[in-house]
Amino acid sequence: MSAVAAGLLAVWSGWGSPSVWDLPVIGVALLISESAVVRFVIGRQGISFSLSDAVIVVGFVLAPGAWIVLWVLFSFFVTKVRRSPSVKLLFNMATVGMASAAGVAVTVALHGGIPAAMAGTVIFAIANQMLTAVAVSATSGQGYLRVLGAAAGLGAIHTAGNASLGLLAAWLVLHAPLGLVALVAPLLLLWWSYDQQAKRTTEARLFEELAQGQEKIIGTSVDTSAQVVVTAAARSFGGAEVEMLLRHPDGPIRYVGDEHGIQSRTRVETDAFGAPPVLRAMAARGVLTGIEQERPFCSALLGDRERPLAVIIARRPDRAGPFTRQDHRLTEVLVRQAEAWLSVADLTARHDAAVGQVEVYGAANRMLGDIGAGTAPALTVLRESANRLSRLAYAFDGPDPISEIVGELHSVERAVASLLGAIALASDPRADGDGEVVDAVQSASVRADTEWTTTGRLEVTESW
Repeated sequence: MSAVAAGLLAVWSGWGSPSVWDLPVIGVALLISESAVVRFVIGRQGISFSLSDAVIVVGFVLAPGAWIVLWVLFSFFVTKVRRSPSVKLLFNMATVGMASAAGVAVTVALHGGIPAAMAGTVIFAIANQMLTAVAVSATSGQGYLRVLGAAAGLGAIHTAGNASLGLLAAWLVLHAPLGLVALVAPLLLLWWSYDQQAKRTTEARLFEELAQGQEKIIGTSVDTSAQVVVTAAARSFGGAEVEMLLRHPDGPIRYVGDEHGIQSRTRVETDAFGAPPVLRAMAARGVLTGIEQERPFCSALLGDRERPLAVIIARRPDRAGPFTRQDHRLTEVLVRQAEAWLSVADLTARHDAAVGQVEVYGAANRMLGDIGAGTAPALTVLRESANRLSRLAYAFDGPDPISEIVGELHSVERAVASLLGAIALASDPRADGDGEVVDAVQSASVRADTEWTTTGRLEVTESW
C-alpha cells in the first residue's frame, strides 16, 4: 500500500524542474547521509537517525518533484542492500518512499517556497513515524498508539534539528552560495553530537546491565562473571543471542544466553576453539561483523591471540537488522570490560587455590611438628640405649653384663613401641569415649601418662 501510494503521489507531483547541479549534489549528499546513520537501541527495537532529512528539505526548497523520491530510494537501496535482509529493505524503501512522496506532494500543492517546504517536511516526518510505528506495533505486540507516542518525542526533536539545518542551507543556496562553506562545521558537529550521544547511551546501558547482573549473581568467580557478561551483551545488542567460549581453569566452557539470562552452560573439548566461527573471530583483528546464513553476527576475541581468554559471538535473528558502527564500538567497550572482569576473576580463583594449598601445607607442617614433639622422648631413649649397648658390648668385667644387655634391649623395645604409638596418634586423630575428636595436641597428653608395647598402649590401673 505504501509503495502504491508513493507511486501515485509521485506521478501527481510531476518530475519537477531541478537544475544541472541539483541532481548530482543532492544525490551525493543523500548517499553520504545514509551511510553515516546513528542508531539507538531501546530494548529490542532500533531507532536510526541520519541527516537525510536536511538534504530532503533542501530539495523541497530548490525544486520539489518526483526526482527527489527517486534519489531517496536509490540512496537508501545502495547503502542498505548489503546490510539488510530483503524483507526489511523492501519495507523501509516503501516507507521512506511514501513519506518523501507525501512531502513532495504537499510542497507542490502549496506552490513551493520555504513555507511550503516546511509544511512538506512536517508531513514527511509524520508519515514516516506513522508507517514505522505500524511495523513496530505488529512485531512487538504493543499498542500502536503506545509505540507512536514513545517515538514521537525523539523523532520530533530530530526532525526539527535537521529541518532547520536544511532550510538554512537552502536559503544560502538561493541567496549566498558561498555561505554554505560555513555550514560544514555545524553539520559535522551535529553529526558528531548524534554519534556521541548514541555512544554514551549504549555504554551507559551496557554498564547498567553489568551492574545489575553482578548484583543478582553473587560472587567473583570466572563462571559468574561470564554469565553476567553474556546476559549484558544480549540486552545491549537488542535481544541478540550471545555465545561465549571461555577458557576455564577446569576446561573450556560454552555459555549461550539471551536477554533473559543463561540458556545453557556446557563443558566442551579443547577442539571447540577450532570451530569455523571461533577461528574467524580469532583471525580477525578486533571486532568482526557480518551476515552468516541470513543471521547478522558480531564476534570478538578476549585476551591474547596466542592464548585467548574467551571468544564471544553475538547473533541476531534471521533477516534482522545488521550490526552497525555503534554496535562495533559497543563491542569494543564490552571486550575491554569483560577482559578486566574475567582476568580479575581468574586471578581471584588462582589466589583462592593458592591459599588453600598454603593451608594444606601449614596443616602438614603442624602435624609434622606434633609428630616431632611426641617422638622426641622416645628418640632420646633410643639414642641413650644405643650408647649404653655399645659400651656394654666391649665391657667384659662387671657383675652380670648379660643381664644389663637384656635390660637395655627391653628399654629399646619400649622406646620403639612408644615411637610408633606417638606417630600413629599424631598422624591419625581418633575419637575418645564421648565421641569427640582427639587431635595431635591432645594425643600428646595421652602419651605422657601411658606406656607402649609392641602390640599397643599399656593401660595401667590403680588396682595394679
